[in-house]
Formats: sequence, structure tokens, C-alpha cells
Amino acid sequence: MHTEIVLSPDELPTKWYNIVPDLPSPLPPPKNPEEGESRLDFLQKVLIGECLKQEMSQERWVDIPEGVLNLYEQAGRPRQLFRARRLEEYLKTPARMYYKAEFYSPTGSHKVNTALAQAYYAKKEGLERLATETGAGQWGTALAYASRLCGLECTIYWVRAVYNWKQERRSFMKMLGAKVHASPSDKTEVGKKLLKEDPEHVGSLGIAISEGLEDAASSDTVAYSLGSVLNHVLMHQTIIGLETQKQFEKVDDYPDVVISCLGGGSNFGGFAIPFYHDLLTKKKDIRFIAAQSQASPNLQGEYRYDFADHAEMTPMLKMYTLGHQVKMVPIKGDGLRYHGCSPILSLLRHEGLLDTIAYPPDEKMVFEKAQLFVQKEGFLPAPESAYSVCCAIDEALECKKKNEEKVIAFNISGHGLLDLVGYQEVLQF
Repeated sequence: MHTEIVLSPDELPTKWYNIVPDLPSPLPPPKNPEEGESRLDFLQKVLIGECLKQEMSQERWVDIPEGVLNLYEQAGRPRQLFRARRLEEYLKTPARMYYKAEFYSPTGSHKVNTALAQAYYAKKEGLERLATETGAGQWGTALAYASRLCGLECTIYWVRAVYNWKQERRSFMKMLGAKVHASPSDKTEVGKKLLKEDPEHVGSLGIAISEGLEDAASSDTVAYSLGSVLNHVLMHQTIIGLETQKQFEKVDDYPDVVISCLGGGSNFGGFAIPFYHDLLTKKKDIRFIAAQSQASPNLQGEYRYDFADHAEMTPMLKMYTLGHQVKMVPIKGDGLRYHGCSPILSLLRHEGLLDTIAYPPDEKMVFEKAQLFVQKEGFLPAPESAYSVCCAIDEALECKKKNEEKVIAFNISGHGLLDLVGYQEVLQF
């Protein structure tokens, strides 16, 4: 019985899946606030042109350019799906557990899937530099990598609370040629204002987004690149779930439960959305669970229009939100610490098609499950992916309690090899 399920490069999906035409109700469009300048016009000025086109697309299947497919193959796609046999045996569960190995990315996470696409389009459009934000650092590293491969410069505004303790990942970004600033920074008006109010401001993803947008607006040769939330980002990430579907076909199995962690939504969406296609168009019976932190349980917030950034530079999106200027305590899984959720996933949640669980912000329970996983399966998940692991183990133990033979699929969207200081601090080893 095989543990590793692989695809050949010839089996790499050649189209991304856009769920918008298949949603159970129309996706509420982004809109301008009642007062002030048009944020929709601003977004057109700062986003990569092809990405903006894909953001509004109603096309169900979008061709992946040959140049992006070549970049995907260079970055190690397709990626393996593993059966967690050793973990199953230890838990004594009747559940069959499978995990997708996005940690085999060159930068350690799934984020390269959209970073490579965005950098490819930016280069074709004659842009010279990309500006962005990052929370846990995975997205910043991915865009630095993609920018360098495509011959672009890259500037990253990194949430200060994480910038201060992830020295190795900061060095990785700089090794890739990126300029990295702790956010809030003294490089933008948004950052200067916040630093004046609090010189030790820990920052947030919403603030870092505002800084990246302000930077991108400074020149016609610079564009803003976002690593989560927006429709085109989730669409690029569907390469994960599309591969996984093919891998399940190879072993004649299929998930009853699909799990991943969720901050803004790119990881969860990329893994789960192709399976939502099966639920919405083929009436498959699947339960979807988003694993979150109580530090920022955005799917338990309000479903309403809100800004995607702290400084109100973006259009307003219909999403589950905690409020765009909410204060959140730092956590080691900081990629989950965002006030709002992707409009697509928010709609699915509103329609009753997405469950959520939020774990305590001290992260001890979550990291103990990650420690068990690495001891049984041998792979160290990123702090954010530890939430996926924790939720999958909880579901497997519930199957044991009820003697149910469910199939549990979960995404490990990144490795934790550059995050050991965070694990050490929480687990105190």
C-alpha cells in the first residue's frame, strides 16, 4: 500500500478553476464607500492588469499560460499527496487521513502558486517592481522568489511583530533580492502616522496592505501584488485542489471532510474550491472546515461590506469581518491574523457551506498536535498549517469515538523550518 501519491509533470492541470459562475448565489461586487475618492478607480491604477481582469472574470476555466506552467514545474509542481498511515495507526482511528505537501515549495509554502502567476503577468505588462505586504513571511518570500525569477524588483512591508522574530526568513527574502521593511514603517505616510502614535506598534496585515498600496501608487512602473483574499488569488491557488482530485482518483478514494487553516483565504480556497465544484455541480456530500485562531476568528465576525486594509484605500468588500481597524494580539501563526475573509469563502460560509473552528490564541494545543504530527509523519508544518493538522486530528479522533470510516483531507500549506523559535517559545523545549 503506497503512502505517497504522485503525479507526473504531464498530469499538471493546465487550467485554473474560477468558482464564481458556480456559486449558489451571485457574488456581491466590490464597491466604493459613500464618501471620498473612488477606490475602484484606485485599484485599477495599482493592480496588475491581467490580475484585475481575472478578478472580474465570469469564465469557469482559465488557461494557465505556458510560461506559468514552466515556472510551476521549476517550482516542483505537481506536489505529492500523502496518506498519514503512521498518524492513523497512532490515533487508532478508522478514518483515512491524507495531506497535501505544499511544504515542498522552494520558499516553503503554497504562496508561490499565485506569486509566479502575478510576477509573470507583471513582467509581460512592462512593470519593473512589485510592492506587497506579508504577515507570517511566507507570501513575502514567495513574491521575492517569483519577482527575481521574472526579472522584477520587490518591496515587502512585513508586520512588525513577526519581522522582529523571524530573522532567518527575513534573510531569505533579502537573499532573493527583496527590500524588506518592518510595518508600520517610516517609508509611507500611513506608516509614519502610526509610528508617531506608537513607536513600538506591532503592526497588522491590514496596515501592511495599506503601505504596499501607497508604495504601488507612487509610480507607473510599480504594481501592488496581493497574496490572499481576492478572487484571482484564490483562482491561481486552485492548482492545489485540482492536483489533489487527480491524486484521489489514482487511489480510488474521495474526501468526506476537507480541512485547511484560514486567514485571508488563499490556502483554504486553493485546496477546497475544486472540491466545492464537486459539491455544487455534482452534489457530492462533503464537509468543509476552516481552522482559525481566536485571535482573529474572522469567519465568526459580521457578514457585511468592509475595507480590506487599515487606511481605507481599497474598495469595500462583502465579507465576514472583525472590522478593518480591529486590534489583534500577535500569535506565532500570524498568517491567520487578518480581520476579513475572502468574499468567495465568506459567501460560502453565509450559505451554510463552510464550518469553522477557532483555537485558543496561546497556541499550545495547536502546536502540541503539530509536534505529534512531526513525530509520526516526519514533516514539520508551518505554524499556520499546524491549525490544519490540529483540526484533522480532532476530526480523526471524533471518527474513532463514533467508529466512522471517514476520509479526511487536509492541506499543509507550508513548512516550519524557519519558524522553530515560535514553536520553542510556545512549547518551551
